[in-house]
Amino acid sequence: MRGRFLTLEGGEGAGKTTLIKTLKDWLSGQGIDVVVTREPGGTPGAEVLRDILLNGSTDRWSPVTEALLMYAARVDHVERLIEPALARGAWVISDRFSDSTRAYQGVAGGVSADRIQKIHAAALGGFYPDLTLILDLDPKVGLARTVARGEDATRFERFDTSFHDRLRQAFLDIAAEDPDRCQVLDALDAPDLVAEKAIAAIETRLGAPA
Repeated sequence: MRGRFLTLEGGEGAGKTTLIKTLKDWLSGQGIDVVVTREPGGTPGAEVLRDILLNGSTDRWSPVTEALLMYAARVDHVERLIEPALARGAWVISDRFSDSTRAYQGVAGGVSADRIQKIHAAALGGFYPDLTLILDLDPKVGLARTVARGEDATRFERFDTSFHDRLRQAFLDIAAEDPDRCQVLDALDAPDLVAEKAIAAIETRLGAPA
């Protein structure tokens, strides 16, 4: 039986990493083979592209170039890791996927939705996640969380406030446009409550893991 593909989306500091760990433990506890991955990245080649995308000045790449680099990494990720895992029956949880390109390079970066869609179709055809959990959070709160972690800011974290405001709205719009695939979670809730709602969404939309 083919596995399921779950993605987590949202702005910076929304709590995706914490939720992914909880979901992995929950699924593993039910005997599910779980693969956790991230974008950009997930394979050796895609991790090289991650490094050049997340580091350097904010104007290092144009949004169109970013989108193309993201999809170069994504194709390698799908072909070498995601598809083989799904084919053997594993559940794959990815920290970001194609919705991030629609939000970051598309809405926030200014690349038209039609252009992003054409890039996706050329690169991956109709391949999309089975379920996407979008963690919604005020960008100011999320960015403050990233600062509190003491990590070096990525290129995207250094973009101005208006960029991050557009990003938040983009994810909400994506969820509204595709409600059968997307579930919005309030990332201000306590982590345990966020996890409870995420698990409920998985069970309701995909059925109990087995």
